[in-house]
This record gives sequence, C-alpha cells and structure tokens, in this order.
Amino acid sequence: MKVLVVAEFYPRQADPALGIWAHRQALAARDHGADVRVVVLHRPIAPAARFKDPAAWRELMDQPRRTQLDGLDVRYLRFVSPPRGRSYAYWGAFAAPGLAVELRRIRREFPYDLVHAHYAIPSADAVLRTREKTPLVISEHGGDVFHTARLPAGRERVRRAFSAAHLVLANSLGIEDACRHLGARRTHVVHLGTDLTPMERRPPAHPTLVTVGQLIARKRQADVLRAMWVLRDRHPDLRYRLIGDGPERDRLAHLARELGLAERVEFTGPLPHEEALRRGRDATVFVMPSTDEAFGVAYVEAMAAGLPAIGARGEPGPEDIARVGHGMRLVPPGDPEALAHEIDHLLDHDWGARIGAAAQATVAAHFTWDACGAATVAAYEEALHG
Repeated sequence: MKVLVVAEFYPRQADPALGIWAHRQALAARDHGADVRVVVLHRPIAPAARFKDPAAWRELMDQPRRTQLDGLDVRYLRFVSPPRGRSYAYWGAFAAPGLAVELRRIRREFPYDLVHAHYAIPSADAVLRTREKTPLVISEHGGDVFHTARLPAGRERVRRAFSAAHLVLANSLGIEDACRHLGARRTHVVHLGTDLTPMERRPPAHPTLVTVGQLIARKRQADVLRAMWVLRDRHPDLRYRLIGDGPERDRLAHLARELGLAERVEFTGPLPHEEALRRGRDATVFVMPSTDEAFGVAYVEAMAAGLPAIGARGEPGPEDIARVGHGMRLVPPGDPEALAHEIDHLLDHDWGARIGAAAQATVAAHFTWDACGAATVAAYEEALHG
C-alpha cells in the first residue's frame, strides 16, 4: 500500500530531533511493507524565544523543500499563520491551500491509497480542507486532547477531524478514551517504541537522575529539584541532568541555586537525538513526573538501557507502561516528598538493578519499533479494507 504521512512535528534541518518519533514510526511502517512518503507542514517563522534572532529565521528559511531522510522522500510545505496562542486551532486553514496543490502534485507520481496525519490540528484539518477523498488515519499523541480542544473553537475543529477519520490511532488507553469522547468513531492504541540495542554503559561516577524533555512547567522538573533537596543528607552526592531546553530554564536554574543544588545540576540544552539518548542512558534513574503525559517515548528509551523510570500516577502514558510490565514506578503528581521516597528506594543498588532489568524486559515485550510498525500497518489495512 502507498501511504502519505502529513505532519507538523517532524525532523528538519534546524531541529533534527523535532518529531523524531513520527519519522521512526514512518520507517517502522516502511519496514513492514508500506510504501511511505511524507509532507511536513513547515512554518518558517521563528518561535517567540528567538523571534529577534536572524540566525533562527535563516535556519528555517534554508530548509530544503524536498530531501531524503533515511531513504524516505520528505517534502517541506511552507505556510504562514498568526502566532500559535489562540489561533492554533485555525492553522489547518492556513496550510490547506498550499497542501491542496502539493497533494495534486504528489498524486501524479505517487498515487497514495491512504493519508496518515499526525494530530487532528493542524495536519488532519488541513487535509480535510483540501477535500481529499483518500481514507484518513489520524495519530493522536495528546496535543489535541490536552491543548487544542481547550482553545476557543479548538474542540469543534478536533471533533470534526476525528469524526471524519476512518481510524484514529491513540498512543495510550487514556488518550484513546479521550479521542472517543471527542468524536472518533473507530480507534486503536498503537504505542510508539524504541530500539532494542541498549548501549553498553558503566554506572556513573555519582548517582545521577536524568530527565529528557522540554523545560516546561508540566514536565515538573522543579519537583525533581525539590526531591533532591529532601534527599540532601541521605544522598549528598546525587546529581541531576536536564536534557532539553524551554521557557522554564532560567526559573529552574534559579530554584537550583535557592536550594543549594546548583553545583549538582547540569543543564545540557538541546542535543541531537543520538546524543540525548547517550547522555540520558548515562544515569542511574530516569525521572519525569510530568502531567498531561499522553505517552512519553523518553521513558521507554531510558528503560531500554536498563534504567528504572519514574512517572506520575494517573497520567495515560506512564499508566500504560506500568500496566504491561515492571520498570515504571508511579508517584502522585506534585508531591516532591513521595518522589524523594521513590528515588531513595531506586538508588539502592540491588533494588534499582532489579527494576532496571525488568524495565528492559518490558520494553522488549511491548515497546519496540518493530511492534509499532506491525501495528501501524495493520491499522492501515483496517482503514482501507475493514
């Protein structure tokens, strides 16, 4: 079958880690027999944090309009729109005119059987606005549920896209349930994955916590810092590595200084995906007690290398991972003392090592790219023939 993927979040020259999971899923589907091409909705406008930086604009404008990524044909369709904020629910309308032209061009050389859009907004909405008649599959990763549906007019746009889709693929059971409440008629859970080749690693010189993710409030890195303060006497050599960047960086650095932890906290900034994997796995415990966590590929990436992972109880992704095996530990959200208690247990070498080994087994059984590719192609078949 021929599949055209349409995505806003996808690797590009200025940000090769952006949406890497969407690219890996496309590769996994290809490995299971699908003929896949990709259109990326590329908005060449610098984000607010770098709006006055000429280099940021050049990076975005220099993006080639067509390239090969790991053998996949990827086209970058430029579109402009108002600032994200409240206008985000309408971005599909801004992308649709250019996408309609691009779809006609692609169909002449690649008569695709199915369109796979990542997210209802803007990707699926843009596809629907082109009056595309090809069966539509939408992958929901949480953004439409936790963000877009809460915007003015956002809920209506999300419902329209979900109800028009032949199939909606959710990345966890909780997100599947939310998609049904937002109008999805047919749904399946398809978990994203990671590689089964964990790096050879030695224990770090000091016990080290690590979080891989944007530095934003809902990731709750501040709770990890406060848990470290609770453990300051029991584990005076404990370190914390934050991989990623975002608007909370300055506030987190200030909090680390206030708590007397600055010398033990490392901000790496954004890293290429492979480097982020390496630095993330060179730790003792993966900690990300975030809220609105639809899945969290970073958990299973860490677990694949034998790191126990800590997430927040009640969140769709961590709950799904914990449900199918061991290695994911759950703590109440917003409770640094409970988090400290769990970290303390996992820093015990014997207990932590056993949990880490169980984490690897959980990933091998449930969260590989091979399993994701097989499930994705089965979903395509159902959308076309079911």
